Amino acid sequence: MDEAQIIARLDLLRTEHRDLDAAIDALAATGIPDQLQIARLKKRKLRLRDEIASCEDELIPDIIA
Repeated sequence: MDEAQIIARLDLLRTEHRDLDAAIDALAATGIPDQLQIARLKKRKLRLRDEIASCEDELIPDIIA
């Protein structure tokens, strides 16, 4: 992947991460929150965070010390 594709992928991942955050907050605010659904969303959010970190690492050039 070239740099432009990685940046586009990062934007998409960050947007999905924010959307999941909003969905988790909305579910938690209901009278009786669905804990299983919230747990699944949080797990997906963690996977997204790892993928975001991986993409960010690809953008940073390796520096040989």
